[in-house]
Amino acid sequence: MRELIYLDNAATAWPKPDSVHEAMSRFYRDYGVNPGRSGYDRAVEAEQTVHSCRKRLTEFFNGDDPNRLVFAYNATDALNQVIQGVLCREGGHAISTNLEHNSVIRPLWHLSQRDDIDVTWIPFDQNGFIDPDDIRRAVRPDTKLVIVNHGSNVIGTFQPIGEIGKICRERNVFFAVDASQTAGVVPIDMKEMCIDAVCFTGHKSLFGPTGIGGISVAEGAVIYGTRWGGTGVRSALKFHLEEYPYRLEAGTLNTMGIAGLLAGQEFIESRGGPEAIHRNEMKLMRKLWEGLRDIDGVLLYCAESLDDHLPVLSMNVEGFEAVNTGTLLDVDHDIATRTGLHCAPLAHEQLGTDKIKGTVRFSIGPFNTEDHIDAAIKGVLDIAKSSRMWRKSS
Repeated sequence: MRELIYLDNAATAWPKPDSVHEAMSRFYRDYGVNPGRSGYDRAVEAEQTVHSCRKRLTEFFNGDDPNRLVFAYNATDALNQVIQGVLCREGGHAISTNLEHNSVIRPLWHLSQRDDIDVTWIPFDQNGFIDPDDIRRAVRPDTKLVIVNHGSNVIGTFQPIGEIGKICRERNVFFAVDASQTAGVVPIDMKEMCIDAVCFTGHKSLFGPTGIGGISVAEGAVIYGTRWGGTGVRSALKFHLEEYPYRLEAGTLNTMGIAGLLAGQEFIESRGGPEAIHRNEMKLMRKLWEGLRDIDGVLLYCAESLDDHLPVLSMNVEGFEAVNTGTLLDVDHDIATRTGLHCAPLAHEQLGTDKIKGTVRFSIGPFNTEDHIDAAIKGVLDIAKSSRMWRKSS
Protein backbone atom coordinates (compact mmCIF):
# COMPACT_ATOMS: atom_id res chain seq x y z
CA MET A 1 0.00 0.00 0.00
CA ARG A 2 1.35 3.42 -0.97
CA GLU A 3 1.79 6.10 1.68
CA LEU A 4 -1.29 8.22 2.30
CA ILE A 5 -0.54 11.93 2.12
CA TYR A 6 -2.91 13.26 4.76
CA LEU A 7 -3.99 16.87 4.20
CA ASP A 8 -7.24 16.85 6.16
CA ASN A 9 -6.00 18.01 9.54
CA ALA A 10 -8.82 20.55 9.92
CA ALA A 11 -11.16 17.57 10.25
CA THR A 12 -8.93 15.80 12.77
CA ALA A 13 -5.19 15.84 13.38
CA TRP A 14 -3.64 12.60 12.11
CA PRO A 15 -1.52 10.81 12.90
CA LYS A 16 -1.56 11.51 16.61
CA PRO A 17 1.79 11.72 18.41
CA ASP A 18 2.98 8.36 19.73
CA SER A 19 3.20 9.93 23.18
CA VAL A 20 -0.57 10.46 23.14
CA HIS A 21 -1.28 6.81 22.28
CA GLU A 22 1.11 5.65 24.98
CA ALA A 23 -0.27 7.99 27.65
CA MET A 24 -3.86 6.89 27.00
CA SER A 25 -2.99 3.18 27.11
CA ARG A 26 -0.89 3.58 30.24
CA PHE A 27 -3.54 5.64 32.03
CA TYR A 28 -6.40 3.28 31.22
CA ARG A 29 -4.42 0.19 32.19
CA ASP A 30 -3.22 1.67 35.49
CA TYR A 31 -5.88 4.19 36.54
CA GLY A 32 -8.95 3.48 34.42
CA VAL A 33 -11.37 3.76 37.36
CA ASN A 34 -14.00 6.38 38.09
CA PRO A 35 -12.38 9.66 39.24
CA GLY A 36 -13.76 11.59 42.17
CA ARG A 37 -16.19 8.84 43.19
CA SER A 38 -14.09 7.02 45.80
CA GLY A 39 -11.08 7.53 48.04
CA TYR A 40 -8.89 4.58 47.11
CA ASP A 41 -5.52 5.24 45.52
CA ARG A 42 -6.37 4.58 41.88
CA ALA A 43 -9.47 6.80 42.02
CA VAL A 44 -7.37 9.58 43.56
CA GLU A 45 -4.74 9.18 40.81
CA ALA A 46 -7.45 9.29 38.13
CA GLU A 47 -8.88 12.48 39.63
CA GLN A 48 -5.39 13.99 39.74
CA THR A 49 -4.99 13.40 35.99
CA VAL A 50 -8.33 15.12 35.38
CA HIS A 51 -7.36 18.09 37.54
CA SER A 52 -3.91 18.33 35.93
CA CYS A 53 -5.54 18.61 32.53
CA ARG A 54 -7.98 21.26 33.79
CA LYS A 55 -5.06 23.22 35.19
CA ARG A 56 -2.90 22.89 32.07
CA LEU A 57 -5.71 24.01 29.75
CA THR A 58 -6.68 26.90 32.02
CA GLU A 59 -3.10 28.17 31.81
CA PHE A 60 -3.13 27.55 28.05
CA PHE A 61 -6.14 29.87 27.59
CA ASN A 62 -5.10 32.24 30.42
CA GLY A 63 -8.34 31.47 32.20
CA ASP A 64 -9.19 32.23 35.81
CA ASP A 65 -9.79 28.99 37.66
CA PRO A 66 -9.10 25.32 36.75
CA ASN A 67 -12.50 24.40 38.19
CA ARG A 68 -14.07 26.56 35.48
CA LEU A 69 -12.47 24.38 32.80
CA VAL A 70 -15.38 22.09 31.97
CA PHE A 71 -15.03 18.94 29.90
CA ALA A 72 -17.46 18.04 27.11
CA TYR A 73 -17.63 15.45 24.35
CA ASN A 74 -16.28 17.81 21.68
CA ALA A 75 -16.64 21.42 20.51
CA THR A 76 -20.19 20.83 19.25
CA ASP A 77 -21.26 19.63 22.68
CA ALA A 78 -19.46 22.55 24.33
CA LEU A 79 -21.02 25.12 21.98
CA ASN A 80 -24.49 23.70 22.57
CA GLN A 81 -24.01 24.06 26.32
CA VAL A 82 -22.92 27.69 25.98
CA ILE A 83 -25.56 28.73 23.45
CA GLN A 84 -28.42 27.07 25.29
CA GLY A 85 -27.05 27.97 28.71
CA VAL A 86 -26.93 31.69 27.85
CA LEU A 87 -30.15 32.02 25.83
CA CYS A 88 -32.58 29.37 27.02
CA ARG A 89 -33.78 30.94 30.28
CA GLU A 90 -34.36 34.53 29.25
CA GLY A 91 -34.27 34.51 25.45
CA GLY A 92 -32.97 37.62 23.72
CA HIS A 93 -30.87 38.51 20.70
CA ALA A 94 -27.73 36.70 19.51
CA ILE A 95 -25.10 37.75 16.96
CA SER A 96 -22.99 35.33 14.95
CA THR A 97 -21.30 35.19 11.53
CA ASN A 98 -21.49 33.57 8.13
CA LEU A 99 -18.23 31.74 8.90
CA GLU A 100 -19.80 29.48 11.50
CA HIS A 101 -19.86 25.71 11.56
CA ASN A 102 -23.18 23.90 11.93
CA SER A 103 -22.26 23.35 15.57
CA VAL A 104 -23.20 27.03 16.02
CA ILE A 105 -25.65 27.52 13.15
CA ARG A 106 -27.99 24.69 14.09
CA PRO A 107 -28.35 25.39 17.84
CA LEU A 108 -29.01 29.05 17.06
CA TRP A 109 -31.48 28.15 14.32
CA HIS A 110 -33.46 25.83 16.59
CA LEU A 111 -33.54 28.42 19.38
CA SER A 112 -34.59 31.13 16.90
CA GLN A 113 -37.82 29.21 16.33
CA ARG A 114 -38.85 30.48 19.75
CA ASP A 115 -40.65 33.82 19.75
CA ASP A 116 -38.26 35.33 22.31
CA ILE A 117 -34.96 34.54 20.52
CA ASP A 118 -33.63 36.34 17.43
CA VAL A 119 -30.29 35.92 15.59
CA THR A 120 -28.30 38.32 13.38
CA TRP A 121 -25.73 36.83 10.97
CA ILE A 122 -22.73 39.01 10.04
CA PRO A 123 -21.12 38.49 6.59
CA PHE A 124 -17.36 38.40 6.01
CA ASP A 125 -15.51 40.67 3.59
CA GLN A 126 -13.90 39.66 0.28
CA ASN A 127 -10.76 38.54 2.08
CA GLY A 128 -12.63 36.38 4.58
CA PHE A 129 -12.65 38.62 7.67
CA ILE A 130 -15.36 39.90 9.98
CA ASP A 131 -15.36 43.66 10.54
CA PRO A 132 -15.67 44.31 14.31
CA ASP A 133 -17.67 47.46 13.52
CA ASP A 134 -20.34 45.25 11.93
CA ILE A 135 -20.63 43.48 15.29
CA ARG A 136 -20.80 46.84 17.08
CA ARG A 137 -23.59 48.06 14.82
CA ALA A 138 -25.56 44.82 15.29
CA VAL A 139 -25.62 44.98 19.11
CA ARG A 140 -29.06 45.83 20.49
CA PRO A 141 -30.33 46.51 24.01
CA ASP A 142 -31.57 42.91 24.20
CA THR A 143 -28.37 41.30 22.80
CA LYS A 144 -27.34 38.50 25.17
CA LEU A 145 -24.73 36.60 23.17
CA VAL A 146 -22.07 37.17 20.52
CA ILE A 147 -20.51 33.93 19.29
CA VAL A 148 -17.76 33.92 16.68
CA ASN A 149 -15.71 31.27 14.90
CA HIS A 150 -12.09 32.19 15.67
CA GLY A 151 -10.68 30.35 12.64
CA SER A 152 -12.66 29.33 9.57
CA ASN A 153 -12.58 25.65 8.71
CA VAL A 154 -13.42 26.58 5.10
CA ILE A 155 -11.11 29.45 4.13
CA GLY A 156 -8.62 29.45 7.00
CA THR A 157 -8.86 33.10 8.09
CA PHE A 158 -8.80 33.84 11.79
CA GLN A 159 -10.80 36.73 13.15
CA PRO A 160 -9.95 39.85 15.24
CA ILE A 161 -11.25 38.26 18.42
CA GLY A 162 -9.65 40.82 20.74
CA GLU A 163 -11.39 43.74 19.02
CA ILE A 164 -14.75 41.95 19.04
CA GLY A 165 -14.27 40.99 22.69
CA LYS A 166 -13.70 44.61 23.73
CA ILE A 167 -16.92 45.64 22.03
CA CYS A 168 -18.81 42.92 23.90
CA ARG A 169 -17.22 43.91 27.21
CA GLU A 170 -18.18 47.56 26.65
CA ARG A 171 -21.78 46.54 25.90
CA ASN A 172 -21.95 43.91 28.66
CA VAL A 173 -22.70 41.12 26.18
CA PHE A 174 -21.57 37.51 26.73
CA PHE A 175 -18.79 36.72 24.24
CA ALA A 176 -18.17 33.10 23.24
CA VAL A 177 -15.49 31.86 20.84
CA ASP A 178 -15.47 28.67 18.80
CA ALA A 179 -11.79 27.74 18.90
CA SER A 180 -12.14 24.36 17.17
CA GLN A 181 -9.57 25.26 14.51
CA THR A 182 -7.34 27.60 16.52
CA ALA A 183 -6.82 26.00 19.94
CA GLY A 184 -3.26 24.73 19.74
CA VAL A 185 -2.40 26.83 16.68
CA VAL A 186 -3.02 30.47 17.58
CA PRO A 187 -2.47 31.82 21.12
CA ILE A 188 -5.78 32.55 22.89
CA ASP A 189 -5.71 34.83 25.93
CA MET A 190 -9.15 35.02 27.51
CA LYS A 191 -8.32 38.05 29.64
CA GLU A 192 -6.64 40.10 26.94
CA MET A 193 -9.32 39.20 24.38
CA CYS A 194 -12.23 39.78 26.79
CA ILE A 195 -13.61 36.28 26.19
CA ASP A 196 -16.30 34.85 28.46
CA ALA A 197 -16.15 31.29 27.13
CA VAL A 198 -13.76 29.43 24.83
CA CYS A 199 -15.16 26.22 23.33
CA PHE A 200 -12.61 23.72 22.03
CA THR A 201 -12.25 20.18 20.79
CA GLY A 202 -9.40 17.87 21.69
CA HIS A 203 -8.90 15.92 18.48
CA LYS A 204 -7.58 18.67 16.21
CA SER A 205 -4.60 20.87 17.02
CA LEU A 206 -4.59 19.93 20.70
CA PHE A 207 -3.58 16.43 19.49
CA GLY A 208 -5.92 14.51 21.79
CA PRO A 209 -8.35 11.77 20.76
CA THR A 210 -11.89 12.14 19.51
CA GLY A 211 -14.68 12.33 22.05
CA ILE A 212 -13.15 14.99 24.31
CA GLY A 213 -13.45 18.77 24.32
CA GLY A 214 -14.58 21.47 26.67
CA ILE A 215 -15.22 25.05 27.73
CA SER A 216 -13.01 27.48 29.59
CA VAL A 217 -15.41 29.81 31.41
CA ALA A 218 -14.24 33.22 32.66
CA GLU A 219 -14.85 34.31 36.23
CA GLY A 220 -18.22 36.05 36.46
CA ALA A 221 -19.55 34.65 33.18
CA VAL A 222 -22.93 32.98 33.70
CA ILE A 223 -23.91 29.83 31.82
CA TYR A 224 -26.94 27.99 33.12
CA GLY A 225 -26.82 24.22 33.18
CA THR A 226 -28.94 22.36 30.63
CA ARG A 227 -28.23 18.78 31.79
CA TRP A 228 -28.32 17.19 35.18
CA GLY A 229 -27.23 13.95 36.79
CA GLY A 230 -24.56 12.37 38.93
CA THR A 231 -21.47 14.26 40.04
CA GLY A 232 -20.13 11.97 42.78
CA VAL A 233 -20.38 14.92 45.18
CA ARG A 234 -23.21 15.62 47.69
CA SER A 235 -25.36 12.88 46.26
CA ALA A 236 -28.21 13.44 48.76
CA LEU A 237 -29.20 16.67 47.01
CA LYS A 238 -32.05 16.36 44.51
CA PHE A 239 -30.86 19.33 42.46
CA HIS A 240 -27.74 19.54 40.33
CA LEU A 241 -24.84 21.45 41.85
CA GLU A 242 -24.35 25.08 40.87
CA GLU A 243 -20.59 25.34 41.36
CA TYR A 244 -18.02 24.60 38.67
CA PRO A 245 -17.04 22.24 37.18
CA TYR A 246 -20.13 20.23 38.23
CA ARG A 247 -22.47 22.98 37.00
CA LEU A 248 -21.87 21.94 33.38
CA GLU A 249 -20.68 18.34 33.87
CA ALA A 250 -22.88 15.33 34.59
CA GLY A 251 -21.96 11.66 34.75
CA THR A 252 -18.66 9.88 34.34
CA LEU A 253 -16.06 11.80 32.38
CA ASN A 254 -14.10 10.48 29.39
CA THR A 255 -11.02 9.97 31.53
CA MET A 256 -8.98 8.21 28.85
CA GLY A 257 -9.71 11.10 26.49
CA ILE A 258 -8.65 13.56 29.17
CA ALA A 259 -5.38 11.65 29.66
CA GLY A 260 -4.79 11.86 25.90
CA LEU A 261 -5.60 15.55 25.88
CA LEU A 262 -3.10 16.15 28.67
CA ALA A 263 -0.45 14.29 26.66
CA GLY A 264 -1.37 16.42 23.64
CA GLN A 265 -0.62 19.55 25.68
CA GLU A 266 2.77 18.12 26.54
CA PHE A 267 3.44 17.39 22.86
CA ILE A 268 2.64 21.01 21.94
CA GLU A 269 5.11 22.22 24.55
CA SER A 270 7.76 19.81 23.27
CA ARG A 271 7.41 21.39 19.81
CA GLY A 272 7.98 24.91 21.15
CA GLY A 273 4.34 25.89 21.67
CA PRO A 274 1.51 26.84 19.30
CA GLU A 275 3.45 29.66 17.65
CA ALA A 276 6.29 27.36 16.58
CA ILE A 277 3.89 24.72 15.23
CA HIS A 278 1.88 27.35 13.37
CA ARG A 279 5.01 28.90 11.88
CA ASN A 280 6.17 25.58 10.45
CA GLU A 281 2.73 24.70 9.10
CA MET A 282 2.37 28.11 7.45
CA LYS A 283 5.74 27.66 5.73
CA LEU A 284 4.26 24.61 4.01
CA MET A 285 0.99 26.43 3.39
CA ARG A 286 2.82 29.24 1.59
CA LYS A 287 4.51 26.67 -0.66
CA LEU A 288 1.12 25.11 -1.45
CA TRP A 289 -0.51 28.50 -2.01
CA GLU A 290 2.22 29.67 -4.34
CA GLY A 291 2.09 26.43 -6.30
CA LEU A 292 -1.69 26.29 -6.71
CA ARG A 293 -2.31 29.94 -7.58
CA ASP A 294 -0.09 29.64 -10.67
CA ILE A 295 -2.06 26.72 -12.14
CA ASP A 296 -4.44 27.68 -14.94
CA GLY A 297 -8.01 26.74 -14.06
CA VAL A 298 -7.49 26.61 -10.27
CA LEU A 299 -9.73 28.88 -8.17
CA LEU A 300 -8.64 29.84 -4.64
CA TYR A 301 -11.06 31.37 -2.15
CA CYS A 302 -10.27 34.33 0.15
CA ALA A 303 -6.58 33.71 -0.40
CA GLU A 304 -5.15 36.96 -1.73
CA SER A 305 -2.87 36.92 1.30
CA LEU A 306 -1.85 34.47 4.01
CA ASP A 307 -1.83 37.09 6.76
CA ASP A 308 -3.93 36.10 9.80
CA HIS A 309 -4.38 32.68 8.30
CA LEU A 310 -4.51 29.09 9.40
CA PRO A 311 -2.86 26.32 7.35
CA VAL A 312 -6.19 25.78 5.58
CA LEU A 313 -6.88 26.50 1.91
CA SER A 314 -10.02 25.96 -0.17
CA MET A 315 -9.90 25.58 -3.95
CA ASN A 316 -11.66 24.19 -6.98
CA VAL A 317 -10.58 23.10 -10.43
CA GLU A 318 -12.63 24.76 -13.14
CA GLY A 319 -14.93 22.27 -14.83
CA PHE A 320 -14.91 19.74 -11.99
CA GLU A 321 -17.12 19.49 -8.95
CA ALA A 322 -15.18 19.42 -5.68
CA VAL A 323 -16.03 15.80 -4.97
CA ASN A 324 -14.59 14.71 -8.33
CA THR A 325 -11.34 16.61 -7.73
CA GLY A 326 -11.10 15.06 -4.26
CA THR A 327 -11.69 11.58 -5.64
CA LEU A 328 -8.98 12.00 -8.26
CA LEU A 329 -6.53 13.26 -5.64
CA ASP A 330 -7.31 10.22 -3.52
CA VAL A 331 -7.40 7.49 -6.17
CA ASP A 332 -4.62 8.70 -8.47
CA HIS A 333 -2.32 10.49 -6.02
CA ASP A 334 -3.04 9.04 -2.55
CA ILE A 335 -3.84 12.49 -1.17
CA ALA A 336 -6.58 12.86 1.44
CA THR A 337 -8.50 16.16 1.42
CA ARG A 338 -11.97 17.24 2.50
CA THR A 339 -14.57 18.09 -0.14
CA GLY A 340 -18.08 19.54 0.04
CA LEU A 341 -19.63 22.17 2.29
CA HIS A 342 -17.52 21.38 5.38
CA CYS A 343 -20.58 21.71 7.67
CA ALA A 344 -20.42 25.49 7.08
CA PRO A 345 -23.23 26.22 4.60
CA LEU A 346 -23.47 29.98 5.20
CA ALA A 347 -19.82 30.45 4.24
CA HIS A 348 -20.35 28.56 0.99
CA GLU A 349 -23.54 30.47 0.25
CA GLN A 350 -21.66 33.76 0.57
CA LEU A 351 -18.77 32.44 -1.56
CA GLY A 352 -21.21 31.06 -4.14
CA THR A 353 -19.62 27.63 -3.90
CA ASP A 354 -22.83 26.06 -2.59
CA LYS A 355 -23.99 25.98 -6.22
CA ILE A 356 -21.04 23.77 -7.20
CA LYS A 357 -21.27 21.55 -4.12
CA GLY A 358 -18.51 23.20 -2.14
CA THR A 359 -14.74 23.21 -2.38
CA VAL A 360 -11.68 21.01 -1.99
CA ARG A 361 -9.96 21.84 1.30
CA PHE A 362 -6.29 21.27 2.05
CA SER A 363 -5.33 21.49 5.72
CA ILE A 364 -1.77 21.00 6.90
CA GLY A 365 -0.55 19.44 10.16
CA PRO A 366 2.75 19.11 12.01
CA PHE A 367 3.64 15.80 10.38
CA ASN A 368 3.37 17.03 6.80
CA THR A 369 6.51 17.61 4.73
CA GLU A 370 7.61 19.56 1.69
CA ASP A 371 7.39 16.34 -0.32
CA HIS A 372 3.69 16.10 0.59
CA ILE A 373 3.13 19.63 -0.66
CA ASP A 374 5.01 18.97 -3.90
CA ALA A 375 2.81 15.91 -4.48
CA ALA A 376 -0.35 17.93 -3.83
CA ILE A 377 0.67 20.64 -6.30
CA LYS A 378 1.52 18.03 -8.93
CA GLY A 379 -1.78 16.26 -8.32
CA VAL A 380 -3.84 19.41 -8.80
CA LEU A 381 -1.79 20.33 -11.87
CA ASP A 382 -2.54 16.95 -13.46
CA ILE A 383 -6.26 17.31 -12.70
CA ALA A 384 -6.33 20.87 -14.08
CA LYS A 385 -4.70 19.66 -17.31
CA SER A 386 -7.28 16.89 -17.60
CA SER A 387 -10.06 19.41 -17.02
CA ARG A 388 -8.77 21.67 -19.80
CA MET A 389 -8.54 18.74 -22.22
CA TRP A 390 -12.04 17.62 -21.30
CA ARG A 391 -13.47 21.10 -21.78
CA LYS A 392 -11.79 21.46 -25.20
CA SER A 393 -13.05 18.09 -26.40
CA SER A 394 -16.59 18.86 -25.32
